[in-house]
Amino acid sequence: MVSSYREETMPTTSFRSRVVLVALVLLAVSAATVAQTPLVANVHARNTTDLSGVWSTIIDAYHVGERSRFYEDRKQTDPLELIEYNFDKSPTLRVPGDWNSQRPELYLYEGTLWYRRIFSYHSAAGKRQFVYFGAANYHATVYLNAQKLGEHSGGYTPFNFEVTGKLKDGDNLLVVEVDDRRSKDAIPALNTDWWNYGGLTREVSLVEVPAAFIENYFIQFPKGSLNEIAGWVQLNSAAPGTEVTVEIPEAKLRQSAKADEHGRASFRFPAQLTPWSPDNPKLYDVRISAGSDAVNDQIGFRTIEARGTKLYLNGKPIFLRGISIHEEAPYRGGRAFSSDDDKTLLGWAKDLGCNYVRLAHYPHHESMVREAERMGILVWSEIPVYWDIDWKNPESLAAARQQLHEEISRDQNRAAIILWSIANETPIDPARLEFLKALASDVRALDNTRLLTAALNRTGREGKTRLIDDPLGEVVDVLAINEYIGWYESRVEDADATEWKSSWEKPLLFSEFGGEAPYNRHGATNERWTEEYQANLYRHQLTMLRKIPALAGLSPWVLMDFHSPVRLLPGVQDMRNRKGLVSDQGQRKQAFYVLQEYYREMGAH
Repeated sequence: MVSSYREETMPTTSFRSRVVLVALVLLAVSAATVAQTPLVANVHARNTTDLSGVWSTIIDAYHVGERSRFYEDRKQTDPLELIEYNFDKSPTLRVPGDWNSQRPELYLYEGTLWYRRIFSYHSAAGKRQFVYFGAANYHATVYLNAQKLGEHSGGYTPFNFEVTGKLKDGDNLLVVEVDDRRSKDAIPALNTDWWNYGGLTREVSLVEVPAAFIENYFIQFPKGSLNEIAGWVQLNSAAPGTEVTVEIPEAKLRQSAKADEHGRASFRFPAQLTPWSPDNPKLYDVRISAGSDAVNDQIGFRTIEARGTKLYLNGKPIFLRGISIHEEAPYRGGRAFSSDDDKTLLGWAKDLGCNYVRLAHYPHHESMVREAERMGILVWSEIPVYWDIDWKNPESLAAARQQLHEEISRDQNRAAIILWSIANETPIDPARLEFLKALASDVRALDNTRLLTAALNRTGREGKTRLIDDPLGEVVDVLAINEYIGWYESRVEDADATEWKSSWEKPLLFSEFGGEAPYNRHGATNERWTEEYQANLYRHQLTMLRKIPALAGLSPWVLMDFHSPVRLLPGVQDMRNRKGLVSDQGQRKQAFYVLQEYYREMGAH
């Protein structure tokens, strides 16, 4: 269960109806996550103890750890006692980090691995503590001092457990069992075109808050307005009537409201602020206070709307010059998790001429979103409802809803995010449509200030015309299409004569196109796997795109080459998807410069 929800600020439905809708959403999510509420927002602004670093680990390929009680970390005290594990003598791993890239024997490992960390803590009177995980892929079971705290599924979203009263003064034992095996009912399911990096892939920390604290908040321009601020603050364990204050000192703004019986304080008041945009990524210091608790954040304020086939940022038309990015670390490989990784990847995107990135195919690290915001880059954020899912399985839907809610709960105050994506390349099927409609309903209940999209890849055909007619197009605000003319179908030159039509008058993004080429592999423009072929494919794609009146932006596939277990061609792919415009060592391919020139042209308009 996640308790970071708010009623819509637009009067499209009654307040009672909105409350009922959010309550139903909460019930659906609660089945997917055990005992990890509430999700504390903006933990980096809190008093925290960093638990990252070197952890002892045990590979548990046959899943014997639970019955052998690894979580007790027992020591040999009696020479006759049988104990068949020893964390002290076992190998170590760095946290955050995936296990695949840290030890050669774990490169292809999918299964269970146990982590142990001993840390010191001294309690503070009147405080509550939560152990917070930025992400663990995929299923994590957490123990503190040999007591089970709970479980969490989902490899890319944060979770936490309250440990108030369970910590000892002095040394504490934290043990986490992580299982990254793929399964049919998981999100994503069995098949993906990216590496299944296992482990504690993001930071772990101990968060300390007052007994009554600010659990979450949403502060933004309401939909369609540039001269108001609206939102809410959710308190935890505070008395009804507790005063909540929102301050923006630079703008000389201060507004107070009273929390209701559910701990929710809502507000809406006039404000004259400089809007956040790629040209001027203005962030304001915002302070939220209630009782003995206060949280500081940096927040940008902007509006995003779709009118007809155009996108409008802060009331002005904008064309999204983008690129897709996987969360893979440049140079060293493995899961990206550091600010240096973020700055490198986003720096390449800026050099390309981007004002927008598609963070595929799952929620990326919070630091990536915040860095994009500081650099003035708009963001498409996505959950891993990818390819085929067990559409009729209520547990699969609950898992998708849970991840969606955790994503929004973490990032709802980030002005850079303008698109919530609920799916990528899913088959046209009645059960799939109902599944995705449920997710769309959740998005609109939780956040009506952003736009809803999904990457489609099924179209109708009328001669040389492609018709975007996937029924999901009726549900989303912004249409997006993945197409690979010249790579998975047809010839490169066929793009020139291809026309695109849509069943809906909505903005259209080309969310993927591209072809593979290892850096410095050269040949003729009609020789597949060469830089020349890839660059030529881009030239013809851009010729096609220039003729599409509804085109609102693009995010070709992909910024950097990345690991993928389904890319097996020896000497060319070697378990890497080579569609990157940049190699994993930062070397720019010819297609990089083709797209860069196009973006310079579009930016001059």
